[in-house]
Amino acid sequence: MKLSKDELEKIYSNITGKSNFFEDFEVGDVIEHSRGRTVTEMDNVMFTLLTMNTASIHFNEDMMKKGKGLFPERVVYGGLVTSIVVGLTSEDISENAICDIGYYNARHINPVFHGDTLYARSEVIEKRDSDRPDAGIVKFKIIGINQKGETVVEIEREVLLRRRNPK
Repeated sequence: MKLSKDELEKIYSNITGKSNFFEDFEVGDVIEHSRGRTVTEMDNVMFTLLTMNTASIHFNEDMMKKGKGLFPERVVYGGLVTSIVVGLTSEDISENAICDIGYYNARHINPVFHGDTLYARSEVIEKRDSDRPDAGIVKFKIIGINQKGETVVEIEREVLLRRRNPK
């Protein structure tokens, strides 16, 4: 069975955000993302093994407790922190994305530990037309915050977003 263009559009309109097209963002907009995510020990172990980052700071609790590291306990891998924070923003800023163009200027400001809950905020820092009549480019500054209100990560994300009304 092959779906018609109208049937596909109906399905597509139900799985993407109604207000996160290129036209819906303006420079200076700030989006407080409503979801949060608690990071577990298993998250950290699985992600660090998956990415082959087996640094002791992520795995050796004994070493950390004996003061042989920068922190008193194991630290969640920064790649996982960044991935979770970007994921928390996706529903609000990139449901209508054609693709990510790039990620820039990532900074890990404070450590994240097992049991910390992460939240995200995005600010529109740039918006411009693209070569495509059906899309434009929006750059966001994404800020990850823990349950204490401390900034843990900042990263810029540039996204090619669909236009609601192509030119």
